[in-house]
Amino acid sequence: MRRRIFILTALAITGVGLGLFITRPDTVNTAEYENLIGDPTTGALVFAATGCASCHANPETKEGLGGGHAFATDFGTFYAPNISQHPIEGIGEWSLTEFASAVVKGTSPEGAHYYPAFPYTSYSKMTAQDITDLFAYLKTTQAEAIPSRLHSVGFPFNIRASLGGWKLLFFGHDYVLDAGADPVLNRGRYLVEVMGHCAECHTPRNALGGVQRTAWLAGGPNPDGPGRIPNITPSEAGIGSWGDDALIEYFKTGFTPDFDVVGGSMASVQANLSKLPDEDLAAIVAYLNSVQPLD
Repeated sequence: MRRRIFILTALAITGVGLGLFITRPDTVNTAEYENLIGDPTTGALVFAATGCASCHANPETKEGLGGGHAFATDFGTFYAPNISQHPIEGIGEWSLTEFASAVVKGTSPEGAHYYPAFPYTSYSKMTAQDITDLFAYLKTTQAEAIPSRLHSVGFPFNIRASLGGWKLLFFGHDYVLDAGADPVLNRGRYLVEVMGHCAECHTPRNALGGVQRTAWLAGGPNPDGPGRIPNITPSEAGIGSWGDDALIEYFKTGFTPDFDVVGGSMASVQANLSKLPDEDLAAIVAYLNSVQPLD
């Protein structure tokens, strides 16, 4: 009996160790970034497209990058961290590859998994050049000595090592839309599925918090409170009746075809979209018109 218990215990320890090894935090290939030079002007557009300020700005003043915005979920409350250039409280001392590993791999400089409240599952397909340009832009922003708030997450979700298993299930998937060789659709797909991470809010999630790709952009519960995030597929229940010009006008000004105005968390998203060039807005519209319409 003792021998059997010993063998079972050894197998269990081996299994846990193997699982932790397979799901260990990953980092980027440093060689991809060695010869890249960041352009802060282009990085400002990447900053707008990725919506960094929407989460990391002061939740009251809407300024700076000191963090603090709260995200209540079924798993606990997460707080956006300080990503300003402060060397201690922010990311001022991070290297480019540490920053890249955080954004596209969900791995901290200390080698820990980030919670997917940070949308690295979408950012994972960002190009190394866009990451480098974004990093260059962030270097031009101010430092803020605001400590990041600790997440309020209970057991077992506070075990970060378990996030490796979550990543194994929901991280690194292919694009949803097959854009073929169409350059406009490919740009739109990159803006919506990757940088804009639209599905993070506009797509419902399963019990484990993974995006339900079969209901892509069909709307979901509002993470900020009551109501729902709207359906943005080209159906009658979504934006099928809007028209291309109305969508672009909404992106630029925040006004809907019904003469309503953007509100809630979408207000900051719209403010970001208004900074993008017209060809990018047209690419986003082309993408939205091409996804499967869902009611």
